[in-house]
Amino acid sequence: MKQVEVAIIGTGWCGGIRAQTLAQSALVDKLHLCEIREDRLAEVRQLTGAATATTDYHDIIRNPAIEVVYISTTPEGTHYPIARDCLKAGKHVLLEKPIGLDLSEADHLINIARQNNVKFTIGYSQRFNPKIAYAKKKIKDGTLGDVVNIMVSRHLARGLGSKIANRVKLSPAAMESTHDLDFVFWLLEPAKPVRIYSQGAYGYMKDLNGSYDCMWSTVTMDNGVVVVLGGGWNLPPSYPNYCATWIEITGTEGALMLDDTQRDNWLNTVKDGTQFAMSTMPGEHVDHVFAGQMGPETLHFLESVLLDRPVMVAPEHARMVMEAYCAADVSADTNEPVTLPLSNEAMSRLFELKAAE
Repeated sequence: MKQVEVAIIGTGWCGGIRAQTLAQSALVDKLHLCEIREDRLAEVRQLTGAATATTDYHDIIRNPAIEVVYISTTPEGTHYPIARDCLKAGKHVLLEKPIGLDLSEADHLINIARQNNVKFTIGYSQRFNPKIAYAKKKIKDGTLGDVVNIMVSRHLARGLGSKIANRVKLSPAAMESTHDLDFVFWLLEPAKPVRIYSQGAYGYMKDLNGSYDCMWSTVTMDNGVVVVLGGGWNLPPSYPNYCATWIEITGTEGALMLDDTQRDNWLNTVKDGTQFAMSTMPGEHVDHVFAGQMGPETLHFLESVLLDRPVMVAPEHARMVMEAYCAADVSADTNEPVTLPLSNEAMSRLFELKAAE
């Protein structure tokens, strides 16, 4: 069996999940860790039995034995420089979303990966959600006929929303609806988005980081399909789960409704009240199994490298998603629909928005 040496850069919530997943895989020869918080680095090293642990990601880059790198760092502004350096060093890279903070960063990373002939993908783990995979199958095999419209409503509990909003000044369209833009565009391939109209509503998050509490976006595809996406992160602290999602897909021959609110896993205790267990987006370890999408996604990328198979999420697709949520931000600010690809005027307005942040 072929094995490979793998590194995780950033061992927080998501990086910790990936590290544990890889440590248990027979495909991994040696696991290497990088984390700037020394206490967390020591904790994950003990948990995984990693071969090496460092606080400097350049140690990962300088190690020629490491072929595959998972980048799970925060804040999101660290994604581009670390991914750039890893790709330049000829390493295969899975990068957590977003692919960058602007389109030029995305383009540069894509070009480096092409030039060095290495695998490069973005962590859009919802594609490994069995419900989303089922939707893809029912669209592809014609069960639903021609898709007419898709609606996705995704909302996070305020505690998790505050944690995300505190580390980066990106909108709920960029941080939450990005997952839905990804899998909806995947479901509708080869159709592409051509127009977006978005509105945002302020509330609890405004004082925290100036962000909307929620954004609703209407996306028109080039084949006429209409997509409506709602994303928010302000559910009350008492709401019993991290993430609740409802999906409706209608077609000329049928409709598919997907309840991904996790209300089927209901734990009630005297101490904490009602909780919908296993409701986090990336998933979690449950004894000897993994509940959620991030574990399978982590191993899929490793197998793509070892077997030289296409990655699940092409970086070019991730760039299209980025352009879409950037358009949503511009639309919400200008109160006007925005066409895709972004015009020079829209790009200028986007630059002004980022400068204001």
